[in-house]
Amino acid sequence: MNRTVDVLVVGAGPAGLAAAARLAATGAGRVEVLEREEAAGGTPRHCARTGFGVDALGRPLDGPGYARRAVRAALRAGATVRTGVSATGWSGPLTLDLTAPTGLERVRARAVVLATGARERPRSARLVPGSRPAGVLTTGELQRTVLRFGARREHIGRRAVVVGGDPVARAAVRTLRTAGVDVVAVVTEDAGRRAAFGAVPVVGGAVVTELLGRGRLSGVAIRDRDGRTGTLRCDTVVFTGDWIPDHELARARGLPLAPGTRGPVTDGAFRTAEPGVFAVGNVLRGVEPAPVAAAEGRAVAAAVRERLDGGPWPPAGVPVVTAGPLRWVTPGLLGAEAAVPLLVRAERPLVRPVVTVAQDGAPLRRERLSGSLAPWRSVRLPPHWTSGVDLEGGPVVVSAEA
Repeated sequence: MNRTVDVLVVGAGPAGLAAAARLAATGAGRVEVLEREEAAGGTPRHCARTGFGVDALGRPLDGPGYARRAVRAALRAGATVRTGVSATGWSGPLTLDLTAPTGLERVRARAVVLATGARERPRSARLVPGSRPAGVLTTGELQRTVLRFGARREHIGRRAVVVGGDPVARAAVRTLRTAGVDVVAVVTEDAGRRAAFGAVPVVGGAVVTELLGRGRLSGVAIRDRDGRTGTLRCDTVVFTGDWIPDHELARARGLPLAPGTRGPVTDGAFRTAEPGVFAVGNVLRGVEPAPVAAAEGRAVAAAVRERLDGGPWPPAGVPVVTAGPLRWVTPGLLGAEAAVPLLVRAERPLVRPVVTVAQDGAPLRRERLSGSLAPWRSVRLPPHWTSGVDLEGGPVVVSAEA
């Protein structure tokens, strides 16, 4: 089946649904959203906790409620949301091959928005050896288990170890304890995160080196920074964090990936190197909260409409890179919209660091931040930090000093 649409959005998470809702509401024509899972809404629909804003009556929204509201907004605006449909590859610059319940399709669009999100690295990608016993989960798998079977430990385990130190690890601990699972320890490479987990024992400055047991997990082997080893007895281990963008479609199209994020490089309007292809949300850099991804989805609509109206695709802008203890920065290019906010994340904790944005050795802005930078939380530098960029100059370098 060959079809044509105006805008094809790949991914029905917060970013994709927000983009579709804004585009459809502003008259972008036929806007179609693809979701490979059986339900739209993205990661929030697995997060059975509040913290996703409030509804029209001021009541706190949990993740599933937030996801349902985002789907309704896209449908009411006039977008088409299709679930159980996978984009398997490209057959042209703006043409995607799809696998749907009804068969194979080839869809050509006037603009494509990649909003495929991010995923946690599983145990195999973390290179943790063992015999593949049962009881090894990521946070997403834990949440899906609870969503499907309820918070009952017979479906999860009795004694669990959580690996990771960011807020996602805290969420995993809460989910396990709600299910009546005894969390015997949190293992984290960060030695300073003990207070974040309350009464749960924290093994800081350590890594999991092996999974023990056959059939069912019986424990995990750990090693600290000094080389000392030990064993934690458990029947469940939850690997959290360590996010990587779902960038397969971007790679298949040959789009440049940023070395720090492994997401497609975009400019301030979320344009990629391929004319007509945009990328928004957590496919750009791993995980950010749902409201951040949704805001990017709404923001991309203006550039997509400009493309649909026949606007030119601007040339590649000035690269933006990081130096020192910073892990990544987005956007990766500064073009016509040079004065845009930068999202920056650190490699390690930095207390009140001095952040510098410079070009060709000359600082554009240098300022001591009032707060701290943490590996699990980004900081937003307002647009005035990049207002003096020379579009004919060299790369813009963002650095930090503790």
